[in-house]
Amino acid sequence: MKTRYFSQMLSALLLFVTTAANAQQSVETEIAAIMARYQAIGAAVAVVKGQDLIYNHSFGLKNVETGEPLENGDVFRIASISKSFVTTGIMQLVEAGKLSLDDDVSDLIGFRVRNPNFPDSVITLRLILSHRSSISDKNGYFTLDALNPDKDPNWTKAYNAYAPNGGYQYCNLNFNLAGAILEKYAGERFDRYIYRHVLKPLGVYGGYNVDDLDSNRFVTLYAYDGEAKRFFASPEAYRSRAEALKNYRQGYSTPVFSPTGGMKMSAEDLAKVMTMHMHYGKANGRRILSEASSRAMQTVLTPESGYGMSLRTIADLIPGKAMTGHEGVAYGLYSAMYFQPREQFGIVVITNGCNTGFTHGDVINDFLMELYDCLYRNFIQ
Repeated sequence: MKTRYFSQMLSALLLFVTTAANAQQSVETEIAAIMARYQAIGAAVAVVKGQDLIYNHSFGLKNVETGEPLENGDVFRIASISKSFVTTGIMQLVEAGKLSLDDDVSDLIGFRVRNPNFPDSVITLRLILSHRSSISDKNGYFTLDALNPDKDPNWTKAYNAYAPNGGYQYCNLNFNLAGAILEKYAGERFDRYIYRHVLKPLGVYGGYNVDDLDSNRFVTLYAYDGEAKRFFASPEAYRSRAEALKNYRQGYSTPVFSPTGGMKMSAEDLAKVMTMHMHYGKANGRRILSEASSRAMQTVLTPESGYGMSLRTIADLIPGKAMTGHEGVAYGLYSAMYFQPREQFGIVVITNGCNTGFTHGDVINDFLMELYDCLYRNFIQ
């Protein structure tokens, strides 16, 4: 009797394993077809349900020239998803009483930050974190000199014509400025603060300082040239900061690390960070942010863009689902980290190069849209 029972159990288990394996193979065949349509070099995906990583797989190539395949754990420069790490750090300092979101950025950074068209309008920390500061990237964003009246005679070009809090424009300079403020009030170099207070507690590998990481894990990024109809490698994505750090001025030179887009991390580890945001500041028993701070980051402040403070909410990524997160575009890479906090699922997708368009708006491209649809249908729906 027992023998027959265990035989039936074994048969059921084998059927389950076989069915799951066949389903996974079907998904991977579908993803391979999507990649072929968009000439994708490589792609890494991760799917989270609740607290669990339920799927993590890598496709294609890590490096075209060597033919090295992309593997789980390989590290990408994730581009503008990096902004969420800046705000996470800022909110920690707010909780510690070192900063307020309503503080005047001029007082925080140590030089006058005012739109010349509206000199009496205060630009607050909240406004730069939500892209409502009226600061623009027209004068560049790789150094704070771009908007410092004492450093650049053309500083007025760094502002838009509307008043602070009078409109929204996505702006990288906002977050390089925020990174410098974080560094100044934390009393610790920006890259080290983020590692100690965000990455290490979550148990993830990555960082802003390329020289602290294993370069053998870096995924080569490839930008597609539409005129030449070919891909070109982008080695600048992982350029060493060693020389720039020789004359580093804490609280001002911070854009050297590109707080706005310089985080390096694998898809699997980014999924762990996403899980923390999805659970309002807590993951695997570790609280990184208070629930109130986490909810504040996710609260939409500009309805037309869905943007809060370095996290945005969009409705067209997965039909019928309001998804919260961020995306990234740089050096040929496209990345997306979006989650549904009420239904407790999230998806990370990163590609190191593809030939795609943006027929669904300027936030998520067609290639990422198709991958999100595939992963949602097969693992969540």
